[in-house]
Amino acid sequence: MTRSTRPVRLLALAATGLSLAACSLSSGTDSGSGGESSSAGSGSSTTAASRSCEPGSTLTVLAHESFSLPEEVTADFEEETGCTVEVVTAGDAGQVTNRLVLTKGSPVADVVFGIDNTFAGRAVSEGVLAPYSPQLPPGADQYALEGDGADVLTPVDFGDVCVNVDDAWFAAKKMDPPKTLDDLTDPAYRDLFVTPGASSSSPGLAFLLATVAAKGEDGWQDYWRDLMDNGAKVTSGWSDAYGVDFTAGEGKGDRPVVLSYASSPPFTVPEGGTEPTTSALLDTCFRQVEYVGVVAGTEQPGGAQALVDLMVDPQVQSGIPESMYMYPVSGEVELPRDWARWAKVAPEPFEVEPATIEEKRSTWVREWTDLTS
Repeated sequence: MTRSTRPVRLLALAATGLSLAACSLSSGTDSGSGGESSSAGSGSSTTAASRSCEPGSTLTVLAHESFSLPEEVTADFEEETGCTVEVVTAGDAGQVTNRLVLTKGSPVADVVFGIDNTFAGRAVSEGVLAPYSPQLPPGADQYALEGDGADVLTPVDFGDVCVNVDDAWFAAKKMDPPKTLDDLTDPAYRDLFVTPGASSSSPGLAFLLATVAAKGEDGWQDYWRDLMDNGAKVTSGWSDAYGVDFTAGEGKGDRPVVLSYASSPPFTVPEGGTEPTTSALLDTCFRQVEYVGVVAGTEQPGGAQALVDLMVDPQVQSGIPESMYMYPVSGEVELPRDWARWAKVAPEPFEVEPATIEEKRSTWVREWTDLTS
């Protein structure tokens, strides 16, 4: 799978946001920890004072391709811990998890970021993570995994994968846009919807899971038959769907309905405008939660724990919207103005338990592939 990145325009905005966010970010690697926590690899206790690396050591972070931290934060972290941070990317959540599993026993990283709730079950069951749980920021408990997973994966951010519509296109056509999943199968919207595939993209898999949650294990297949019969287009990734086929994307395509994120509309506010030209359909969303964890077998457990602490530090949390296009798990972070106004989260997103996803994912994706091909 490939986790798609934003078009060039969005990436440029992110770079600007990063530099602004970095001005207010400071170090403080133990601010997210609450006393003693489980130590990586041994289960014994460790204190904040021990969260450092051996002099001259490299702390390797395995992450998806959208991972980003301000350079100033990384520099402060390296100075305080003695760690030299190296980031190795591996595509999306599925590829990150597969990389960990395939290198179990001979880990290629000390810390992993980007495993989400669609693959968390596999990472936990394979035993590729070491116990460590920092004190979570206020409001983050609701995103934590239940059971054993809570001891090895720490929630960092979340995002709602939702159907988006080009409101300007529909207004020009004097048409009401769709509002629900069922509307997408209405002949009135034939040949208007484009989505990345569940077998090749992280948001595509999230959309499949949304339909499973909405229609049940015995009904989602019929829904997808109706969707394909109504002319839905499937692309390999989000970039193709949004950037090429979507009418409001960079490519000015011919499909005004696209699978994207609840955080996408703020990026369609035109220069000099006051509101987006697109909107997210909040009754169609699946919630993704991304986690950070210490890799089992790391030779730098102190530095790895310090980096986990850093990811839930309130000041780092405040930079997440403009650096990784996700919502921070901390309930105390003030969102950017446009996000607060135009990037509303779904009040009741579709959800599937991580354990169920782990059990059924391969079967569901195989069935989906048969239906869409």
